[in-house]
Amino acid sequence: MTALTQDRDTPRRDGAQFEHPVAAATRIFAGAIVANNASGYAVPGATSTTLTALGIAQAQIDNSAGLAGEQSVPVRRGLFRLANSAGADEVTRADINKPVYMVDDQTVAKSSGTNTRSVVGIARDLDAGGVWVEF
Repeated sequence: MTALTQDRDTPRRDGAQFEHPVAAATRIFAGAIVANNASGYAVPGATSTTLTALGIAQAQIDNSAGLAGEQSVPVRRGLFRLANSAGADEVTRADINKPVYMVDDQTVAKSSGTNTRSVVGIARDLDAGGVWVEF
């Protein structure tokens, strides 16, 4: 491409809403943590070191009978309240502004579980309902 010589209508996004192709034989519930697997397809959050957090599913997508990429899930980035782990892995006020880790498709923990979990985002706040996580 060469430099512009006239005005250009450049497409833009707000950077918060995306559509991601879903992995084969996968069902993602609305409100679930969504992650990319090692093949680049969307899956529900889970304990795994090969997942990359994408955001929160905005709709339920059932691709359980489909091939990889046959359906896409709308995902939103931002700040969301997720379930907190319990016991030694419970996120506390001391963990605010630190990374938190995926336990499942709705739960986060303060540790990597001895290097068995992927980062989901940054803990920004904590209340009785859970952990506010920024994707």
